[in-house]
Amino acid sequence: MPLTEPHDDRLPQEEPVDAVRDAGGLGSDGSGLPAAIEPGPEAAGVEPGHAAAEGGVADVPAGDGSTLEGSAPEGPAGDGLAPEGSAPEGSADDGSTPEPEPVLPEPVRQRIVALTAAVLPGLPADEVPVPLRRVAKFAPNRRARLGAPAIAAQLTGDPLFRQRITARVLADTGDLGAAVLEGTAPAAADPVEVAALAYLARPRGWRELIEASGAAVRAEADSAVVAELVREAEQRATRAEHDRAVARVEAEKLRDELARVREELGQLREESRQLGRSLRETQARERKANELLATERGRAARAAADADAELRRVRARLAEAEAAAGIARASAKEARSVDDARLWLLLETIGQAAVGLRRELALDPVDKLPADFVADAFADQTAAPAAGAATRARDTDDPARLDQLLALPRAHLVVDGYNVTKRGFGEMSLEQQRKRLITGLGGIAAQTGDEVTVVFDGAERMHGLPPSPRGVRVLFSHKGETADELIRRLVRAEPPGRPVVVVSSDREVADGVRRHGAYPLGADSLLRRLARS
Repeated sequence: MPLTEPHDDRLPQEEPVDAVRDAGGLGSDGSGLPAAIEPGPEAAGVEPGHAAAEGGVADVPAGDGSTLEGSAPEGPAGDGLAPEGSAPEGSADDGSTPEPEPVLPEPVRQRIVALTAAVLPGLPADEVPVPLRRVAKFAPNRRARLGAPAIAAQLTGDPLFRQRITARVLADTGDLGAAVLEGTAPAAADPVEVAALAYLARPRGWRELIEASGAAVRAEADSAVVAELVREAEQRATRAEHDRAVARVEAEKLRDELARVREELGQLREESRQLGRSLRETQARERKANELLATERGRAARAAADADAELRRVRARLAEAEAAAGIARASAKEARSVDDARLWLLLETIGQAAVGLRRELALDPVDKLPADFVADAFADQTAAPAAGAATRARDTDDPARLDQLLALPRAHLVVDGYNVTKRGFGEMSLEQQRKRLITGLGGIAAQTGDEVTVVFDGAERMHGLPPSPRGVRVLFSHKGETADELIRRLVRAEPPGRPVVVVSSDREVADGVRRHGAYPLGADSLLRRLARS
């Protein structure tokens, strides 16, 4: 359908407006402008690439998102379109009264900028005003957003630029654009689109189209507001109905709770009556008890008087007994002095006899003790228990006995090593267990001066052992022999009469050494002794 050139009062009246040559709205050169408005920049009175009207944009930032500089003052819509008091539409040559630009609704303003930004890159480079050349290079989604002030300023101040944009926009809109050029607005058309095309094409009666579009937009906004208010009212009504239902449920619950409370109140009243009867009965029993208490107090007073008299008699007897005990203590002291003299004389006689016997036998001090010969010389021998050895056995596991036995002269302490360490500190390694036990036995040997032997299971002597403390002998059982057998041989090697103490929680070891006259004690007695050291 052929399109007529849009009417614009700003153009010189003598310039005719012809119909577009082809149905697509393109001029003879295919630029999209009507043939009658195709003169070059010189004919329009504008240098190539510059705006013809004042109020243009001095510079436009590159497409990097920076703000526009030097934009024209914004109109009521906020972007420079149709400001109040703008330049008059009529040319100064025809003497017509200038008319201000109409105030555009916000949706119309945004649509005008969007249409311009969409066709801006399609214009030849020499037809794009200088302030918009950098805007034309922006991305599509940023062109209308960042270049809106500059585009609005050029549309307002440059009629030729607006006509070029209009020609391309009308070519894209088809029948709707033709209808707008004729000054009519289809009933089914979007009023915002109609107002935007009317502002760009400016046919006869374009101001009325914009006003009608503004009224339609406002009506739609009012309808949206009314719909929102209706929706909010419906929501409030729904909430009120919900609250009413909740309140009914809560009221039912409260009624049930009230009935339950009344029932509980009746039960409490019944319990209160029963408690009152119980209280009266208790008070009666209390009165009877007070009477019995007074009676018993009288009896207790008489008994206390009798007890005081008896106490005085007992104290008199005690004084007599203490006097008799003093006399007995004096007699016992004299008798003990005689016994001490006899005992001293007996011990002195025994000591002198022992000295004479040692001188007569000519016994020299020895460097090795019987236990030193057990691991080597007596390794393959079995010796029968000596006669009278059982007389040295003591059937006790009392830990306090260890200190008493170690206080005996020339006592020999034999320790089942791993039996003690695994019971006392089994969380350590074997090497740490041996080291801790040997160190503790060294302290016991230093305190008591007794002979100490500790026996460990092992086919051969362990390497890397620290040096044994003074007075402590460390033995390892040979291959094919256990530590229990080595302990029994150590006990058998001792002479009858010497106190030998064996520390082991193994019942078999304890029974074996007891038969040979030793004193068996549990491992706990030694562990407590070590902890005390």
